[in-house]
Amino acid sequence: MNDTKEQKLEKLSSVFKFSLEKDLKDEISTDGFIKAFKKDTEIIDIGQYIKSIPIVLEGNIKIYREDDDGNELFLYYLYPGDACAISLVCSINSKVSEIRAVASEDTEVLMIPLEKMDRYMLNYRTWYQFVLSTYGKRLNELLQTIDSIAFHKMDERLLEYLQKVASATGSTLIEGTHQSIAYELNSSREVISRLLKQMEKKGLVKLMRNKIQLLEE
Repeated sequence: MNDTKEQKLEKLSSVFKFSLEKDLKDEISTDGFIKAFKKDTEIIDIGQYIKSIPIVLEGNIKIYREDDDGNELFLYYLYPGDACAISLVCSINSKVSEIRAVASEDTEVLMIPLEKMDRYMLNYRTWYQFVLSTYGKRLNELLQTIDSIAFHKMDERLLEYLQKVASATGSTLIEGTHQSIAYELNSSREVISRLLKQMEKKGLVKLMRNKIQLLEE
């Protein structure tokens, strides 16, 4: 996208949760470039060298982890103003990506070239605070994911997943097949279908073709 420096600065200021130094905002808006991704487009792939760090401006991104057999597990969402801590770690250590990032709706991101990271970290305390905050937030979300897998039954994990999707999209009408949900929860379609039918009997959801209405407040 051919956004001007002023447009990039305005978009960055509208989503960033930290009060950045003026010089830092000027540098980011000069160094960064904006990219738009359509829904379901892959932004970062596993095994890919990361050349730019994405900061979400509009939309949201789903982060996945993959095991040696190719099974994926949904970890968390990135919202406007967020960056992915795992991609930051991989970029700092010059490692290939260990996650997959996919636009869960039409999404716009500000891509900051990797070679600018050291300069920002050394010269701007607010960027240093942003990186630490990102690590802390993502670690907390990963711990919640681990707790969910280790301590929660699949019906509880399914409900938590539906609530996360509703929160991310701003709608209680959730699009997706039973198979796609099973894939993200590393389960089977049969198990997910059975649990969704049980949830419908309890008045928690209403099932439609390729859609689920979340009824719980």
